[in-house]
Amino acid sequence: MTLIASEYLCQTVRTKPSLEGFVTGNGWDDLPWSQNFVDITGQGDRQPWLRTRVKMGWDKDFLYVGVEMEEPHVWGTITRKNEQMFEDNDFEIFLDPDSDGLNYYEFEINALGTIWELSLPKPYKDGGLPVLGCNIKGLVSAVGVKGTLNDPSDSDEGWSVTVAIPWSGLAQYHKDGAVPPAIGDSWRANFSRVQWQHEVVNGRYVRVPPHGSKTAESLNPEEQLHPESNWVWSPQGVVNMHIPERWGKVTFV
Repeated sequence: MTLIASEYLCQTVRTKPSLEGFVTGNGWDDLPWSQNFVDITGQGDRQPWLRTRVKMGWDKDFLYVGVEMEEPHVWGTITRKNEQMFEDNDFEIFLDPDSDGLNYYEFEINALGTIWELSLPKPYKDGGLPVLGCNIKGLVSAVGVKGTLNDPSDSDEGWSVTVAIPWSGLAQYHKDGAVPPAIGDSWRANFSRVQWQHEVVNGRYVRVPPHGSKTAESLNPEEQLHPESNWVWSPQGVVNMHIPERWGKVTFV
């Protein structure tokens, strides 16, 4: 299977975007959406059934990322900062500013707005160990919910995230410290959405664990095989986000 890396032209913003969780209004409306996310494997028979898309912008102070995720059941359980966020449904940002596959940054957030920041000196496949709690000073993140959070009694439209990452915090991940980027610079980047199948137990959402559950027979065959789905901006070919050479390219314009 031939993988085609995604590309995005990241425009300068004329007006600072709203950072209250919704990807709308001045600043955001001028920026283009990415293509819809695909399954991490790139396999056509495992395409997402819910839409996810991102947009990006930048100015002299921040890199801005906004994402919209269709979701009829918005839920989250993790409330402590820097816990393993992918055990909830979450949204993830991966940035390799100097595109060398080393010393890259990862940000994760769930629908409760709880975040996890870490970095990898090199990918896990090469023996890398994560550096946990790499929280960038001045980072601003927020979640917007179209519906009701953690309420299984109704259906929701989805949730969205806005993030502003200071260039000052990303300089440590660029061996030349070239931040803010110059016009025409390109970074490797990727974005991921972790999506768990769930049950409702005693009026609360509970994720279906990787090896099924007592009510897994109620799920359709695709859901039984894949209780966790990974939907990404740029396909990896395998279920592994930590292959930075397969990430997409963001060019600053």
